Amino acid sequence: MDSSQSAAVGGNGGTSGNGTLISQSNDTAASAVGADDSMQKLSQVSDSIQKTLGLIHQLYLTVSTYNAAFQMPLLQRINGLVAELDNMVKLAEKCNIQIPMEVVNLIDDGKNPDEFTKDVLNNCIAKNQITKGKTDALKSFRKNLLEELEQNFPAEVETFRESRAASAAELKRPAQAQSALANGDVRVKTEH
Repeated sequence: MDSSQSAAVGGNGGTSGNGTLISQSNDTAASAVGADDSMQKLSQVSDSIQKTLGLIHQLYLTVSTYNAAFQMPLLQRINGLVAELDNMVKLAEKCNIQIPMEVVNLIDDGKNPDEFTKDVLNNCIAKNQITKGKTDALKSFRKNLLEELEQNFPAEVETFRESRAASAAELKRPAQAQSALANGDVRVKTEH
């Protein structure tokens, strides 16, 4: 393989758009370093896969045109493939990527793994709609119950509302205290 082929097979010098793994951390600098490290490891595995595919292609070409004179290059290519597969296994052990078995089974069945993602999202949407329906029904029931109770027991409903307001105010105090930063500033939620 000449240098232009090895550059094409060997990858893209550490920059890969194949995906990133971001470790979750409170420190943004540590998470950026973790993301870069994970992305670099994933890129190395991807590069090794590309190199292995190139070696397999070379091996195919050697075998398809085999004669006794090609025995030494064939053995060298087989040894190169074995060494690269070993390297790929070592690199892959450093990556912590978990793939659901359903995705692996879909690939084994010759189907598109995007179907799994689509099915998971559709199931989530369906469950979300069911939960939203239940929540809306409970809100409607609460509203109707309070209206009926207010007509029949106005004093008790007023007492209930006052106690709810007091307990809501008590619950807000610890939440506000937790949102304070060490330097005394208050953490503000950004709206997206």
